[in-house]
Amino acid sequence: MSQYIIAIDQSTSATKALLFDEKCKMVGRCDMAHRQYYPHEGYVEHDAEEIYRNTVAVIREVTEEFKKQNAESDLSASFSLAITNQRETVVVWNRNTGKPIANAVVWQDTRGAEICSQLREAGKTAFIQERSGLLIDPNFSASGVKWLLDNVEGARAAADNGELLMGTIDTWLVWKLTNGKSFFTDTTNASRTMLFNIHTMDWDEELLSLFGIPREMMAEVLPCDAVYGETTAEGVFEAPIQIAGVLGDSHGALAGQMCFSEGMGKATYGTGSSIMVNIGEEPLSAPDGLVTSVGFSALGRHFYGYEGNIYSTGATLKWMCDQLQLIDNPAKMEAVATSVQDNGGVYIVPAFAGLGAPWWKPYAKAGIVGMTFATTRAHVVRAALESIAYQIKDLVDVMTRAIGGRLQEICADGGPTKNAFLMQFQADLLDTPVVCTEVEDASALGAVLMNGFALKRWTSFEEVTGLRKVTKVIEPEPSDSTQKLYEGWKKAVNQLI
Repeated sequence: MSQYIIAIDQSTSATKALLFDEKCKMVGRCDMAHRQYYPHEGYVEHDAEEIYRNTVAVIREVTEEFKKQNAESDLSASFSLAITNQRETVVVWNRNTGKPIANAVVWQDTRGAEICSQLREAGKTAFIQERSGLLIDPNFSASGVKWLLDNVEGARAAADNGELLMGTIDTWLVWKLTNGKSFFTDTTNASRTMLFNIHTMDWDEELLSLFGIPREMMAEVLPCDAVYGETTAEGVFEAPIQIAGVLGDSHGALAGQMCFSEGMGKATYGTGSSIMVNIGEEPLSAPDGLVTSVGFSALGRHFYGYEGNIYSTGATLKWMCDQLQLIDNPAKMEAVATSVQDNGGVYIVPAFAGLGAPWWKPYAKAGIVGMTFATTRAHVVRAALESIAYQIKDLVDVMTRAIGGRLQEICADGGPTKNAFLMQFQADLLDTPVVCTEVEDASALGAVLMNGFALKRWTSFEEVTGLRKVTKVIEPEPSDSTQKLYEGWKKAVNQLI
């Protein structure tokens, strides 16, 4: 019987169902975007019920298309489901009605900034970082949950009465797909809430108390390579299939890029970007500007990672298209950017939701610096692409100092890796080879690997390492001009923070 894994990649902008065969080859795909809500300045929301509907819809479409194309050759196919998801985005819902009390608070949302400021002023920074590995920032889930409980009518009383549940998107999807039978999250998503103790690998009672969140709201935490329940996906499957393998998207990319050894690192180019390096099986304190998270938990072991998060990378390109309408498709940006020799002194600092690591300036605002009458559309487009590479260099420089040396390579994944200009500029800035692999969606592949571990398809990391197929290696061509451009970036940031 042929085994197929449907990997749900629930990202900030869309929900994808990617169908993999038992050799980890992608044989089907369906994408469905969901609406972004910006009700007030600094607020970013998603409709959690829309995300669930879209999840079922893409499962149905990718499965039906597969069956249509394989009507005769693969009647005996069996399926399982894996999940990787946008992290930190949090949903609070009523356990009895199954309805969210409000839209999901997205990781880009800054409404919790005042809550975070109060905690810093109260001297809680070291305590929270020691327990959770995280810096106090509205990017992480806890302040968003506290804000909902304090501001949605009746929410605090309902929470105290045990009527409410909270969870990141993985938890919400598992709960909905199993009709409320499974209330679980995994260690990676838990480690991004600011409520999870990365030393005890459990929810921390003092952190929960600090944010006023009852323990009864919290899901049971499982390793990434666990079975999370069964689902028919609203009748897509006649008999229930297993949900096995769950982890946050950046962690999925770390696993999908086969970064199973200490010192291996990856860069995910998505709506935002995550730079993560595997630091082994001890939760070491992160250097300034970085955080320590659970990298992934599998085969009875917990691996930790240093990570820095950039809030706006792919989102900047989308903004150029949707809001400024300087270009109608990000795929066309490379041609426009390379139509000029350089950026003309123009820098875009994309602090649309503040600046994340290593700056951690939640109140910073985006800006375009260095324009003159000679500035053209092409200069601005080029500056948008360059801003991605600059932000990643900010983080890699901190990481290389922390691990005591230069990274041997950076494994890159995500849609923007198709942009040859960006990848070469990135390699030049870092003076480090950028390695791109066959699977663009490394996060989904990571979920598939966890699914295989959970269902005993593989029993060791060595078994799956050979599945990583490098498609191109971009060698650096550094120059003095490249470094001068980076100095200009740092000056531009300092003008705005």
